[in-house]
Amino acid sequence: MFFLILSCADKKNSQIKRYSITIAGSTSVMPFTEKLAEYFMVGHPEYIVNVQSGGSTAGIQAAITGTVDIGMSSRELKDEEKVLNEIVICYDGIAVIVNPVNPINELSLEQVRDIFSGKINNWKSLGWIDRKIDAVTREEESGTRGAFEELVMGKIHIDDGIMVQDSNGSVKEVIATDPYAIGYVSLGMVDEKVKAIKIDGVEPTVENIRQKKYKIVRPFLYLTKGKPKAEAEAFINFVISKEGQGILKKEGLVPVND
Repeated sequence: MFFLILSCADKKNSQIKRYSITIAGSTSVMPFTEKLAEYFMVGHPEYIVNVQSGGSTAGIQAAITGTVDIGMSSRELKDEEKVLNEIVICYDGIAVIVNPVNPINELSLEQVRDIFSGKINNWKSLGWIDRKIDAVTREEESGTRGAFEELVMGKIHIDDGIMVQDSNGSVKEVIATDPYAIGYVSLGMVDEKVKAIKIDGVEPTVENIRQKKYKIVRPFLYLTKGKPKAEAEAFINFVISKEGQGILKKEGLVPVND
């Protein structure tokens, strides 16, 4: 009898219809999407959500060609990319970070721009030690870099001699191990390993973003080619639901439905 029950249960499980959702793109949006997918799959065991990275530009192109169900971007779309259906899932601050031993707690937006353009290259110019600044930026296809260039650099180019890393996590690890480094990451990734500094006197916090006091803010986007198919729509609806937005809020992001 025991084996019969097990056999029936196995047969029932094998008959459950499975749905697959493929999501790819921004390395900034990816870790939060992975967490959302975990919660979603617990409540919807018939779904398998496959989350991949590749960068915002890759995610946008994959959505345009239809090779993924949902593309992820951490930058605004360019005019030629606006053929896609955009869903803003939350807002994220870009935090400028230094090593915790660095005594500098505040910089102006102009000073940050001058550091990443190469105009300021020594910490002595900012009131600290006579030592070269080890600035760290993201690769050119990065949505975080694209947003940083738009919101901070303007028409000024990031210096070609600056160290380049391929993810927010890599930038954070460099800053955490180099006392003389400075970089920028998603606010949701800031922890005790690094120190987020004030910009023009404003601390990068969820509350300051919500009150529009902190200015280095970008949207996290999901992108679909036209109306999403039913499986993708089910996941998107979960993400923008009260439960999904609550998960993002706990991760240090600013919900769209708050």
